[in-house]
Amino acid sequence: MGAFAEIDGAVSDGDVIAHFGDAFREQRRLAEGAAFVPLGDRVVIEVAGPERLSWLDSITSQALGRLAPGESTELLILDPQGRVEHAAGVLDDGASTWLLADAGDAEALAGWLTRMKFRAQASVGIRPDLVPIGFLDGGAIAPAVATAAAAPSGAPLIWADPWQHVSAGGHQYAEVAAHPAADYAWRVALLTTEAADALAVSADRDALAGLLAAEALRVAAWRPRWATEVDERSLPHESDWIRSAVHLNKGCYRGQETVAKVHNLGHPPRRLAALQLDGSDAVLPEAGASVFAGDEEVGHLTSVARHFEDGPIALAILSRRAPVGDLVVRANGLEIAASQQVIVPADAGATADIPRLTRLSRRPSAPDPRAQV
Repeated sequence: MGAFAEIDGAVSDGDVIAHFGDAFREQRRLAEGAAFVPLGDRVVIEVAGPERLSWLDSITSQALGRLAPGESTELLILDPQGRVEHAAGVLDDGASTWLLADAGDAEALAGWLTRMKFRAQASVGIRPDLVPIGFLDGGAIAPAVATAAAAPSGAPLIWADPWQHVSAGGHQYAEVAAHPAADYAWRVALLTTEAADALAVSADRDALAGLLAAEALRVAAWRPRWATEVDERSLPHESDWIRSAVHLNKGCYRGQETVAKVHNLGHPPRRLAALQLDGSDAVLPEAGASVFAGDEEVGHLTSVARHFEDGPIALAILSRRAPVGDLVVRANGLEIAASQQVIVPADAGATADIPRLTRLSRRPSAPDPRAQV
């Protein structure tokens, strides 16, 4: 993270800066749109060539053939059984398609794409010279970060996370009238290393936030990502990822048969849930901790965070048979009570006109008119 890691008070592990001295304050500022986050755990991949969009359309879960310059979306690459292998944010600038991947997946994703080119007029390359900077749109910090974004073809490289709304061709399983992602206007600007270093030097200290802040807001928005919610069994239905990363009406692609079968004829074997954890013991369990209903193990935590308003929260992948009531997380010799908010219901899929239920939220809000079933 270059100059960001050299800022006094920065606590980092390799390229990832966890915080700059006060994770809660940074999270509050980030939520207000007054801070930005250097995303050292993301990597940029460039796909160039005249056939890049039609080629990506043919091998991924997303409809990309008509992606307009400046438009953002998200894709998954599935195995033949419909399980998630890779995931990436997608942005096209009219000359190249830019993929934003989790660092642990980027090399494998770029390698897989390279092997799949065959005769397609497209090239694939990792771009270590571009630094992803995350922020929430609409706040005071947005103009400064947006102005610093690279624009190799004239259009600034700023990815708009599609998770905020149900994408065209997508489908939401969460039975809520007000989805917590409605306020999650997450953006990622791609800066050259020189521009990122200049931003680090010129930015006010109050404008800096670490990855702990970004992750807490992501978990609160129920937003899945490859690094945390994906394992060797993951289907996109289980984490409600069809909402933003799968187009149900596009042409054939690897894994499409399973996607359609589970959505139209069956139910996913597991489901994502949001947990409000008891913080009385001041112990925050780690991702991977087991979740129990009584004496039966029904799943595990995938993401854990301390939210500046909600306290300890988590996302968990549970068995479809897991009850919808309160659960227990076992970690570090303790049993931590967990209040469950169902994200993906046990009967997700094979269902039409799913009713929308009011979400129990600290901030009441009007239903999103763009929410789609």
